[in-house]
Amino acid sequence: MLGEVMAEIFVLGAGTPTPTPERFGSSHVLKLGEDLLMFDCGPAATHKLVRAGLFPTQVNYLFFTHHHFDHDIDYPCFLLCRWDQSIGQEAELQVFGPQLTEKITEGIIGDTGLFSHDWKARVNHPLSQQVFVNRGGTLPRVPPRVSARDVGPGLVYSGGDWVVTAAPADHVQPWLDSLAYRVECSDGSIVFTGDTSPCESVVDLARNADVMLCMCWDDQEIMQQNGEFQGQCGTTGAAEMAQSAGVKKLVLVHVGPHLSEMEPMNKGLQDIGRIYDGEVIFSRELDHLVV
Repeated sequence: MLGEVMAEIFVLGAGTPTPTPERFGSSHVLKLGEDLLMFDCGPAATHKLVRAGLFPTQVNYLFFTHHHFDHDIDYPCFLLCRWDQSIGQEAELQVFGPQLTEKITEGIIGDTGLFSHDWKARVNHPLSQQVFVNRGGTLPRVPPRVSARDVGPGLVYSGGDWVVTAAPADHVQPWLDSLAYRVECSDGSIVFTGDTSPCESVVDLARNADVMLCMCWDDQEIMQQNGEFQGQCGTTGAAEMAQSAGVKKLVLVHVGPHLSEMEPMNKGLQDIGRIYDGEVIFSRELDHLVV
């Protein structure tokens, strides 16, 4: 039986590849007691993490839904910031995601990675060594150590008090693999769909979940008219998945610029309400939700 764990969700990125003053990219943190699980690492996720009152060295687990830039572009910043701000006593970062996760990680901080010049300078220069010691570290300073694993559907990781499983999400295959994740803890079950069209695999994963964070690109009627319905959920698509799965609370994320406007948002909520009978939250960046 899973131990008692309070579950909190921090919405760091509630938008899309289109930057707006209020939304940009995808990233969420699930706080389970002392464990922080990050899901995706889109634009400025590291900065927004700190704005939410958290810190990179607190995050020991990172799960990628897929590798579009609006879900992973801040990964180099997060990796280097977490390592640079450490004192050498933190747990090794555990990273999971579909195919390319290992390659991208090695390409960033491996011995010949694109940012190896940075950590090699910080490991070896006396100034950086002194900053490290002043922070509480003990020399010698070691290079970044990250455990990155390409994963697929099924059990992904068990944290003792929580368990993460994954299922295929229907997005832009075969060019990129995509996963949705479900986290089970004593406080409930939380599903992160990532980017997906309505599909049975995600519905099955989300069955009777307490919370589902689902992408919601735009008004479904508009998406049908302009051809942007493929590989994505809009308003009624998200509602249909939530209703079919019996989800108790639907949190709309990955919201596009048009749907973020007041009038389309209100219409979208009305359309969703005609299909889905649970609680709906139209997320905004830096929202803090208790499961």
